[in-house]
Amino acid sequence: MDTFVFTVSQRFFFDAAHTLNRAIAAEAEASRRIHGHTYHAEVWLTGPLDPATGMVIDLGLLRQHLANVREQLDHRMLDDIAGLGAPTLENLCVFITQAMPDLRPQIARVRVWREALGDSCTLELRP
Repeated sequence: MDTFVFTVSQRFFFDAAHTLNRAIAAEAEASRRIHGHTYHAEVWLTGPLDPATGMVIDLGLLRQHLANVREQLDHRMLDDIAGLGAPTLENLCVFITQAMPDLRPQIARVRVWREALGDSCTLELRP
């Protein structure tokens, strides 16, 4: 099993409001008004199997970390969240990653998407 590398993931969702300054004239006015979305996020961890536990990470522990991140985002005004910056899918990926700096194994990938709109962003982290 020493040569195997495993990837595990966990999803969560949150509902949040925001505004956004857009360059595309057709969507700029609506984006500047407060509006909301249901966001979905998935976090992947890649690492070796721990022979003592038979796991890369206890998924219950990962769910606890993600619940803390979800609490920071769910039913919030994203414009007001310190450290997020402009409430884009890209910045949400970075925010989620940075909210769990001590997670081991480290995060390998974060994806944030809005199912209803078909929008998605994936952040790939290199070791």
